[in-house]
Amino acid sequence: MDRLTAIAIVFVAVLVAIAAGIAYFFSPLFLLRLILFLLFLGIAAISAVMLAILVYAKSKYALPSLLSLLASLYAIYQCYTWDKPMHVAYITAAYILTFAFALWWISEPDLSIYERLRSASALEKAGRYRAAARKYEEAGKFEKAAECYLKTGMKESAAWCYEKAEQFSKAAEIYEELAAQQGDAYYWKEAYEFYKKAGKMRRAAECLEKYAEDEPWFWEDVAKLYEEIGDSENAKRAWQKALEYYLKEAEEEGVFWEDVAKIYEKLGDSEKAREAMLKFAAYCENEAENDPAWWKHVGEAYQYLGDDARAREAFEKYNDYKQKQKLDD
Repeated sequence: MDRLTAIAIVFVAVLVAIAAGIAYFFSPLFLLRLILFLLFLGIAAISAVMLAILVYAKSKYALPSLLSLLASLYAIYQCYTWDKPMHVAYITAAYILTFAFALWWISEPDLSIYERLRSASALEKAGRYRAAARKYEEAGKFEKAAECYLKTGMKESAAWCYEKAEQFSKAAEIYEELAAQQGDAYYWKEAYEFYKKAGKMRRAAECLEKYAEDEPWFWEDVAKLYEEIGDSENAKRAWQKALEYYLKEAEEEGVFWEDVAKIYEKLGDSEKAREAMLKFAAYCENEAENDPAWWKHVGEAYQYLGDDARAREAFEKYNDYKQKQKLDD
């Protein structure tokens, strides 16, 4: 048992003991009056604060707050005098019903009372597609909900419903439309994800390619996806785009020379791959002067280059560093 749970148990036990003591030394009726008194006192305080805020904001909801404040104050008075206990019961019932109604209303805040009381199919026939979609969604009929959302132009909601219905291809098609209409690259990424889930890998690759035009670090993923479906021509084109991106990045941050080398190797240019890996090795050696953990990458680079002696030397320095770390720990 954790500390918080123990405190909660002790707190509840103390409250129960106090309530039992009041009921024993006074009466159960006195306990009920006290509980109601404190409850209505809290409601009155909240109503007063809300009234002040709403009056300041010139809101139309100030009147319900005023009525709540007056009702709770009257209930407090009756709990004290107990002249008309039925009035307290009526006010308590009114608050319970109001609270239940509020919960019901909050559950579907965008629907009118008429729409709440009609079935989804009736709303659809009446042309209230948005409300019908909400009803279908709540009933777990996601395909019907998606169809209704589309009729209202709420494409993102429709796509979400198709996703819930595991109609991934339809969700992807909607995201494609949104990408073309709104020019937002995010939708291409979503379309790619859902085409991939639907098993339509070529469509997924085409959408990811569109996304990579805005987010170029995804060209490598595009290339791999085209390779996966056996499209060597488009894969080569994507690798070339990835190379252009990594060459620019490598000029600013040398760690990317390794990626450049690997892509050159993919494209069959072993000479340029070797040149890029030499630059990566030099970058790693420079970093290793400040952080010996980089000697591992130095070793891997020279291993790739076929320079076994320098690779062995780098790995020895890395192993010495690891041994020293163990001793320090």
